[in-house]
Amino acid sequence: MPILSQIYLYPVKSLAGFQVSQWPVDEKGLLYDRKWMLVDHERQFLSQRRLPQMALIKTRIEGERLILSAPGRPDLELPLQAQTDETLEVAVWRDRCRAEACGASADAWLSDFLQIDCRLVYQAAGDRRQVDLRYATAADQTAFSDGFPFLLVSEGSLATLNQAMQLDYEMVRFRPNLVVSGCDSYAEDQWRRIDINGIGFRLPKPCARCPVPTIDPETAVSGKEPLATLSRLRKWQNKVYFGQNALHDKPGSLAVGQTVRIDEIGAPQPPLA
Repeated sequence: MPILSQIYLYPVKSLAGFQVSQWPVDEKGLLYDRKWMLVDHERQFLSQRRLPQMALIKTRIEGERLILSAPGRPDLELPLQAQTDETLEVAVWRDRCRAEACGASADAWLSDFLQIDCRLVYQAAGDRRQVDLRYATAADQTAFSDGFPFLLVSEGSLATLNQAMQLDYEMVRFRPNLVVSGCDSYAEDQWRRIDINGIGFRLPKPCARCPVPTIDPETAVSGKEPLATLSRLRKWQNKVYFGQNALHDKPGSLAVGQTVRIDEIGAPQPPLA
């Protein structure tokens, strides 16, 4: 039976994430996952698509502090709750969200390292960002993720992709939240409903991949893979797919080693098999 083998948290959208052995789940996903975000002077979100060097900024949570680390810079420590009175409207794709500023010192630290005028913001208390109703219910919400609170990938899928590429990429390239072992490669393409520790998950949509997985997380240098191989093996309707977006039915907690119960399967998404 499949098990949950890895859990990844990304506190700041598009910065490096970190691995945990157990973590709480709230109504928006993993607690503090993509709760922070960088925006430019037009208050549009920033990501590695535009600034690959964002990959070099590491994140961790210790106690009640979010800590950012970057080469050649002293660590930046921030409280887990925004402590300024400035609220602003920011954009994540087509969504407009209310956010709270994290302060001038955080903005200066990030602007200096990334060499662009930017600000760090935190999702405002009470802000509700609805997940696309074509795939979700009115109760589903997320923080500053691209669109869904979870991304799930199986270890078998990565092993098969690595074999096809004749490379040994690590899972962090693909920025999943939940990694599953003990199943066939791309088994997740058929999963529609699963349960982990009493939390029901729906998998309504495969994840179309942008160029971010081509960026080496240790150097921020881009290459052709894995998109070249995915374009050959996992292309459908002019997009390439790897992993499944997921929604959850209730809060709870997750831990590595928990059983992944498959409650419903369907035709593969994308329809490649």
